[in-house]
Amino acid sequence: MTNRLRVLRAERGWSQGDLAERLEVSRQSVNAIETGRYDPSLPLAFRIAELFGLAIEQVFTSPTKENA
Repeated sequence: MTNRLRVLRAERGWSQGDLAERLEVSRQSVNAIETGRYDPSLPLAFRIAELFGLAIEQVFTSPTKENA
């Protein structure tokens, strides 16, 4: 799964630590999600989308949809 998390975070001027604090996860978790080494749980994915005021599909993209 790919995501726009790094771009969305940068647009707001937030560090990974800032975002981690808002999501109540570790900075390492944010880094792992941004780099694609970790796919967040569904509840965390929804919290991320809600934090940015977006639909979950606007933050996360299925690899199969990217190739379609």
